[in-house]
Order: sequence, then C-alpha cells, then structure tokens
Amino acid sequence: MSQPALPDFIQPGHKIVMFDAVCKLCTGWSRFLIRHDVLEKFKLCSVQSPQGQAILKSLGMPTDHFDTMLLIEGHQVYERSDALLRIMQQLPFPFSVLAAGRIIPKAWRDWAYDQVASRRYTLFGQHAQCMAPTLQIRKRFLDHAI
Repeated sequence: MSQPALPDFIQPGHKIVMFDAVCKLCTGWSRFLIRHDVLEKFKLCSVQSPQGQAILKSLGMPTDHFDTMLLIEGHQVYERSDALLRIMQQLPFPFSVLAAGRIIPKAWRDWAYDQVASRRYTLFGQHAQCMAPTLQIRKRFLDHAI
C-alpha cells in the first residue's frame, strides 16, 4: 500500500505503529517498542481506539478484526514483514541488525508472518479487554500526540 488518503490527524512526521491491543503478542510488541525506542520515534495506536478505527476505515481495512501490523510513516503505509523490518531498522543496535531480514524474499517473510499472525491468540492468548497504558507512557500513544 502507498499514498492512501489518511485522516487529517496524521502529520507528515508521524511514525505510527498500529497494533491489536487485545492480543498478548501485540501488546508485548508495543512494550518492547516503548522500552527500546529510546529516541521515541514511534507513536503507538491500537486498532481498537477511535484513531485506529479511523485509520483502518481510511485504508479500506476491516475494523472488526485485524490480522496484520501496520507502520504509517507520513503517508506511506507498510504492513506485515515490511512493517516489522522497517521498524527494526530504526531501532538502536543490536535490533537494527535484524533489518537484514530483507534479504529473505518478501513472499517467504510474509508467509512466516501470516503463520504467526493467524495463530497469535492460540499461541500467546488475548486480554479480555484492551490494556490501558500507564500515565507514564500515555505520551507514546497517538491519541496523546494530536
């Protein structure tokens, strides 16, 4: 995907990581980003939030289920393994080295990504409701960046 008509609250400098806040794997990923994105390059946005729902609608994606991670940089949208590798590339060493995974053909990367994504609730579980971030990390979420 590229150059979609995204909601006005997304600014050109935003780097937004969309995640499923009910999924334990996905919330673990968001905690990992909060801990290791020391320069605070990324804003987090749950797909269940009003902002997340607006973004999904603007992209023509389902709003009642979510099977992929998205990275939105300005008006460029990355998904699946491309999103993961692009995020890793922008994290500090040693995580940035993992972006070398781009040498693996995209079809293989996305197949592996889809295998985990489609089984994430079975493998990792899910929360009964979306987890609320602490006051200390609220600024890392999109709804506090606008």
